[in-house]
Amino acid sequence: MALVVQKFGGTSVADPDRIRAVADHIARTRRRGDEVVVVVSAMGKETDELLHLAGQVSRTRPGREMDMLITAGERKATALLCMALHDLGVPADSFTGSQAGFVTDVNHTNAKVLEVRPDRVREAMEAGRVPVVAGSQGVSSDRDVTFLGRGGSDTTAVVLAKVLAADACELYTDVSGVFTADPRIVPAARRMSRVSFDELLEMCACGCPKPAMRAVEAARTHNVVLHVRSAFTWEPGTWVTQEDADMEQVIVTGVVPDDSEAKVTVSGVPDRPGIAATLFRRLADLDVNVDMIVQNVSDHGSTDISFTIPHPDLERALEAMAEMSADIGATGVSSDHDVARVSLVGAGMKSNPGVAATVFETLAAEGVNIEMISTSAIRISCVIREADLERATRALHSAFGLDAV
Repeated sequence: MALVVQKFGGTSVADPDRIRAVADHIARTRRRGDEVVVVVSAMGKETDELLHLAGQVSRTRPGREMDMLITAGERKATALLCMALHDLGVPADSFTGSQAGFVTDVNHTNAKVLEVRPDRVREAMEAGRVPVVAGSQGVSSDRDVTFLGRGGSDTTAVVLAKVLAADACELYTDVSGVFTADPRIVPAARRMSRVSFDELLEMCACGCPKPAMRAVEAARTHNVVLHVRSAFTWEPGTWVTQEDADMEQVIVTGVVPDDSEAKVTVSGVPDRPGIAATLFRRLADLDVNVDMIVQNVSDHGSTDISFTIPHPDLERALEAMAEMSADIGATGVSSDHDVARVSLVGAGMKSNPGVAATVFETLAAEGVNIEMISTSAIRISCVIREADLERATRALHSAFGLDAV
């Protein structure tokens, strides 16, 4: 008998028919002899609807009250799924995040899990019942309801799998696994049967939307085996595990396009110690997530610093940089909305020379100009024009032999 944590995303439980289908799948998992703990997200677009509703009634939207509001969606879904399970003769109990023992820090709208005390979950399992836990929520050390942020249900499932010593954590979503590229951009993209934690973390950091990056980080840290799969076809998906040192690695695992960021350039920055630290500390204090950074060679005592940030952070980043430019002696600040990033990820890059050369040759053949470059041991990222993104993604996918045969 295996213990499996099954997490179902919002599209998986979007309506009554979907909830009944999920309940039937859980019942079948039980019939084959496995123990099941379930984590559920809010139904469909309910979180978006609650956010929109909050915007209609409040300009201030205090974090404490926002968390009380948003977490209602997951609680509703857990109760409905338990009702459907009872109809199938499967005893089940719903639990809020706090009832399931999730203790978080005091940050609202994006709380971090500090510890889990799953006593009630274990008691339900020992009684032969299926615990159904509301995802993405907990209770703070100040005893307030907290929300773990978008994608937090994945994190809930991974942490539960760790503390319960589950054999696997299955993340059910609207896609059938992790693909070598976005199938909407690259029709020849194929689903991978297996990928390492490190590779998937790099893919998530470069723009792969599912699963949530925090969940993959937690799974790698605690060695929780993940299975990313579809809740619509129930076919086997992609297993995410530690890298197998005994196996030959493919050079490139996937190509990830991302058009979610803008480029900011601070011009004429004095080239002296401490300036970059001052600049990026200000952005950190504003909770602006900086991604790629490029500093030009110093010319006559000054340089240009360019970096990429998510589009939602652009306005406040520009305001901060404009305020700072005079203080640090810079000559100006500019931004570019029409950029995108294409990234190649693969554990095989560590031992195969020539990957960068092939990337640059492929993009040159397509007439794609590279504006910024960033690398790690298993990743190469290039900032290019947004208009070239799809063409560049398809060309690189083919160049490294990733197209479906």
